[in-house]
Amino acid sequence: AALEASRALESAAGTSLYNPELEADYESAVDKTWLVGIGQTIDWSGKRKARASVALSDRNAVEAEYLAVKRDLAVDLLSGLTQFQIATQRDALAAERNRAMREFAELAQRRFEAGDLNQVEADLATLAFVDAQIKRATAASGLAEAKQDVRNLTLLSTTDQWPSLDTDLPSISSTSDPQKAVLGLPEIVAAQRRVDAANALVELREREQRPDPTLSLRGGREDDSTLVGVNLSIPLYIRNSFRFETAAAVAEQDRAQQIADDLIRRAYVRFISASERYRLSREAWQAWDQTGQISLQRQGDLLQRMWEAGELSTTEYLVQLRQTLDTRDSALDLELTMWRAWLEWLAASGQVENWLGRGASS
Repeated sequence: AALEASRALESAAGTSLYNPELEADYESAVDKTWLVGIGQTIDWSGKRKARASVALSDRNAVEAEYLAVKRDLAVDLLSGLTQFQIATQRDALAAERNRAMREFAELAQRRFEAGDLNQVEADLATLAFVDAQIKRATAASGLAEAKQDVRNLTLLSTTDQWPSLDTDLPSISSTSDPQKAVLGLPEIVAAQRRVDAANALVELREREQRPDPTLSLRGGREDDSTLVGVNLSIPLYIRNSFRFETAAAVAEQDRAQQIADDLIRRAYVRFISASERYRLSREAWQAWDQTGQISLQRQGDLLQRMWEAGELSTTEYLVQLRQTLDTRDSALDLELTMWRAWLEWLAASGQVENWLGRGASS
């Protein structure tokens, strides 16, 4: 809607600044006199051209802002989908923890009744099961929040319609030009177009200090005589020269330039920071995916066999089992960190739509 409004304003700015004026005069005295005339104020100083330049820059800025809104919407949706995907895995892990601790508590109770465990160890197993139930409820709440974040943007969709995102994310080139990427960002383009609009506004205000003449042609009759007249009027900018409007436009020009310069600096730093965070988190995730995940699965199976065989005490088994589950939970935090860094880099480099076109899988 803002874009459509800016286009309409651009069209309005390109039309003539002054409309013609029609005048009529009739006088009945000793002689009857009537006159008809038409007048036109002439845009002698080029105000129309200056107005069109301001409107064009404004429309270009709004177009860039529109692209920025589209990008931010895409990033918000991708962020919601990644959080939903991680929350689903975390909920499944919490369910697995809950099942394992319930089985452990039940087995510990039977061993306590058989005299193989003391009261402290049996209570410890019960407390571990209660803790697992709390974590399961927390994970379920987190999953519900993640669903809400996606539904805020896609109200009529269902979870089975939401695409899954592949964690095999690409690497980013260290030779990419940050300056080129930053200058192409829509918010930077919008800020630069605002500078253009401010420059054009200064030109307009300067031209508004120059008066435009009005030329009128009149014709009529006075009894049997034909009357023809020409009138030229020029306003005198004596009481108000409009210089303060020009001074304000110059100040706004300086403000727009400083805002643009600040946005460029911040966008450059954001690009560098996002690149560093993504490389670090991706390397850590690849290390976990290739070695840590397999080792952890083997350890979980081995721990249960050792405890059932009496090679581990209940306390030692519980501590190591919790550590195993907590490590898997930390891996989900790492995956979420990697996704956030990736989405931040996509936004900072202006590559969101490119990646959506070839990188996301459903």
